Amino acid sequence: MKMVKIFILFFFTTLVAFQLVKGESVEIGVYQLKNDKISVKLTNLGATVLSILVPDKHGRREDIVLGYDSVDAYFEDSSYFGSIVGRVANRIGHARFKLDGTLYRLVANEGKNTLNGGSRGFNRVVWRVRNYEQSPVPRVTFIYHSRDGEQGFPGDIIVTITYTLTDLGLSVAIKAIAKNKPTPVNLAQHIYWNLGGHDSGNILSHKVQINGSHITPVDRHLIPTGKIVHAEGTPYDFLRPHAIKSRIKKLRGGYNINYVLNGKGNKLEQAAKLYDKKSGRVLEIFTTAPCLQLYTGDDLKNVKGKGGQVYKRNAGLVLATQGYPDAVNHPNFPSQIVEKRRPYKHYVLYKFSTTDA
Repeated sequence: MKMVKIFILFFFTTLVAFQLVKGESVEIGVYQLKNDKISVKLTNLGATVLSILVPDKHGRREDIVLGYDSVDAYFEDSSYFGSIVGRVANRIGHARFKLDGTLYRLVANEGKNTLNGGSRGFNRVVWRVRNYEQSPVPRVTFIYHSRDGEQGFPGDIIVTITYTLTDLGLSVAIKAIAKNKPTPVNLAQHIYWNLGGHDSGNILSHKVQINGSHITPVDRHLIPTGKIVHAEGTPYDFLRPHAIKSRIKKLRGGYNINYVLNGKGNKLEQAAKLYDKKSGRVLEIFTTAPCLQLYTGDDLKNVKGKGGQVYKRNAGLVLATQGYPDAVNHPNFPSQIVEKRRPYKHYVLYKFSTTDA
């Protein structure tokens, strides 16, 4: 691969690998956060969530996120399993934008468009590790310095991701500071969920509720048109809980759409709720972000995942909190431009519980 040189490749159950970054050997490792109910494994490759083990209604713990066993699989991954995506999550149309009169051309990695930061987005870089501790509260912080011109984006930014495990679940604090130039920033945690267990089949029976009454419709290349329309009364309406299978057949290609959330964005508010009747597991997502992307994994095709499991279409779904997609090219969307005195902040809480209902 052009961007890295890998040494000593092992599976993620042990010390994993080293990456040569700007002449320095940087360790890629696994970091576990654990309490009496929940166990989370992460890696500083892409600030990625590798696994989340939570109990079902009978107390049996299973891994509920999709992923891989080895380092090389994550470097080659095109599904963004569990990773932080950016510098700008989602898509930027025609891989370009204007800012303060300057036209910036980005790396196009999905046809003529830029997806999730380009061909070497934040999911494929090695983050520095800080504040890894198990007590009094299990947490780990990953830090990445994204340089001016990286994938075509202007300016240096320092990004920090702090994962903290509490009795409620896993919280994620995402922050970015622009060092020298204004630049677009829109970061998202791209976990694929399957509450029945990552190896339990598809998520079509999962019930979803989304606290968003509007969507930003897209063209055939999944680039926003610039419109913001009501979801109520359409197959995109999840203001009340509905099973994915009850509506997905009405859509060509399944769900891959951005919701404008009804929250005010200045405090943690519930964005979505996911429920699997068989296991009884419930996931509630709270965020300060203005939007949420629902993606039902319709492009997964025989992906070899953890433990030899083959992930097929709808093996997992993404509920990624984010800013407005392609906002740099739509002046009517709230700005995603970060300046030195106006840092980027984005908080998420994944709350886990069970029910017999």
